[in-house]
Amino acid sequence: MMTNDELVMLEEVTGSAQAESLRGLLEAQGVQVMLSQESAGSSTLPVTFGILGSVQLLVRKTDESQARQILEEYYAGAFMEEEEPEEPQDE
Repeated sequence: MMTNDELVMLEEVTGSAQAESLRGLLEAQGVQVMLSQESAGSSTLPVTFGILGSVQLLVRKTDESQARQILEEYYAGAFMEEEEPEEPQDE
């Protein structure tokens, strides 16, 4: 488990779904992630707008450079699956 004194904020996103997706991506690449969420954002009625829906992705300081590179590649589309060309259909 990570301790608070070795954590840095990598990214702040809106909504837990996006945060969980990014955490899964980073952890699949070997970067451990901790999520920090405003208390109202995790209430029984989900609030996903403004600051109340923001989630911070926290990583170890030693993993920060690798994590930023992974996110940069992700946002550039490096992790997108290529679509296979459709076979022509005989009519």
